[in-house]
Amino acid sequence: MTARERILGKLRAAAPSPTHDAAALQHSIDLHYAESALRSASPKQLADRLQSVMASVRTDVWRADAQSWPQLLAEKLAEAGVKRLLLDHGRNEGAALAAALPESVQTQSYTQPIEQWKAELFNSIDAGFTVARSGIAATGTLIVVPDAGTPRTVSLVPPLHIALVYASTLYADMHAAARSEGWSNGMPTNLVMISGPSKTSDIQQTLAYGAHGPRALWLIIIDDVTEQGGAA
Repeated sequence: MTARERILGKLRAAAPSPTHDAAALQHSIDLHYAESALRSASPKQLADRLQSVMASVRTDVWRADAQSWPQLLAEKLAEAGVKRLLLDHGRNEGAALAAALPESVQTQSYTQPIEQWKAELFNSIDAGFTVARSGIAATGTLIVVPDAGTPRTVSLVPPLHIALVYASTLYADMHAAARSEGWSNGMPTNLVMISGPSKTSDIQQTLAYGAHGPRALWLIIIDDVTEQGGAA
């Protein structure tokens, strides 16, 4: 028996026996989260909370309806001096944004392996545009599931990440998101959770942005539901 095997054997022998079965534990967790005030919040209240929390961590947030957001974002991009925008033209949102952009903003699709255009991607792309699958109001978190047209590189490499999320896809908390989206049945291999721009601190607690990803994050929240929960 190796030293490792002996240590692991002692740890396993000392481990307490489980006192709850899985169903009872899940029921207990459900009851805990059911008491959250956000669980009874309206879609607008969830969107308000998401906006407030994300704005508090240096995210620029705008609200718009499903028709006006492309023009709003196009104007913001032109004002910020963005010249090259990475987006998926195959998505309805990507096509809508591309159609609204002025001539000063060029678009680029992610259509080739990173090895073939790495230098261009890192040196000349100003911003990346993604559509979040959903969001978590309590923590101000976006849930992005990368795919072939929008790999995780789009939200990680450009200095500015622009995300769009629909109010109808917001959850009160992570537990609600996990339950509703069936994470226990198999999570995506590249689930990306974003709670503000990239930031890090050194040992002196000096906060720096952009060290491990975008130094700026923009969010467009699409108000696509009424107070009664129907489509806007």
